[in-house]
Amino acid sequence: MKPIYCLTLAGASLGLAVLAANAQSTSYPLTVENCGQPVTFDAAPETTVTVGQSATETLYSLGLADRVIGTSVWFNPVLPEFTQVNEGIERLADNDPSFESVVNKKPDLVAVQYEWHVGPSGIVATRDQFHEVGIPTYIMPADCDTKDNTTGGDGTRTAAFSTDSVYKGIRELAEIYDVQAAGKALVTELRKRETAAIELARSLDLPDGISAAFWFSSADLEIDPYVAGRKGAPGYMMDKLGIENVIQSDEEWPTVGWETIARADPTVLVIAEMDRRRFPADDIDKKMEFLRTDPVASQMTAVRENRIVVMDAHAMSATMRSIFGLETVAEALAGFDFGE
Repeated sequence: MKPIYCLTLAGASLGLAVLAANAQSTSYPLTVENCGQPVTFDAAPETTVTVGQSATETLYSLGLADRVIGTSVWFNPVLPEFTQVNEGIERLADNDPSFESVVNKKPDLVAVQYEWHVGPSGIVATRDQFHEVGIPTYIMPADCDTKDNTTGGDGTRTAAFSTDSVYKGIRELAEIYDVQAAGKALVTELRKRETAAIELARSLDLPDGISAAFWFSSADLEIDPYVAGRKGAPGYMMDKLGIENVIQSDEEWPTVGWETIARADPTVLVIAEMDRRRFPADDIDKKMEFLRTDPVASQMTAVRENRIVVMDAHAMSATMRSIFGLETVAEALAGFDFGE
């Protein structure tokens, strides 16, 4: 099964005209408490650089593409409805941009997906470094609410991810840019899609005890893979759809051996598809070849019964696309044969 990319947010656009008349305008100066720091805006940002695909697509979905002057950190192609507009915006880097490349654009705001890019040990820069040169930063709350990013790696969830943090990010950005009507319409549309996917799964006559593992990538195909912990976005999907996660770690993306995963024998295996090529297993074809030929992984029930779901990698992160990932899994469950 191929992944369901977000197909369209046209429904959100249709609601803008209705909501615009009742939309509340932002009162500046506006102070937003963001990932433990207050950020103040004297006016709506006119120019923005994004560090992370989620921040980019959220701004596009709010109708703010004309405010974006540079993007970076891409996993997959932009959502289809934004292909044309995205082609006209400079991509500073496919992966991590340099601090200089961001600062040289002189943006009014740097919007960030992952705290580890601009956090206390930011690999692009710290928030303080940006603030010292007069550039405010905004980190998507989905990466810091209910999450401790000081533990190293991709961080550890202190409580389960909820799409509420995605909606919070949409509403806050809408307020920062004074486009509350667009924010309200987008949240309404996404909530409808989330509810529909959950209702689809609940309508299925699924057997008890269905389990799953989510494989994002592997630094090398010969070593332990990065799989989804129980409290991140994949954990949210499994919880909402009534699936048990065979990985019980609270880490966002722990490494777990295939022998351990095979012993747990997940009913379904969800694997990430991406354009990024940082690791060998970023390639979906290499993932599939490994599953077919590895003497351990090939014996898992999910592999033998071909209950493999290919998902947009970005949907596995705590982003707006997580709702589309929920749809992908729900529709896959509807098409699988769980008979003996």
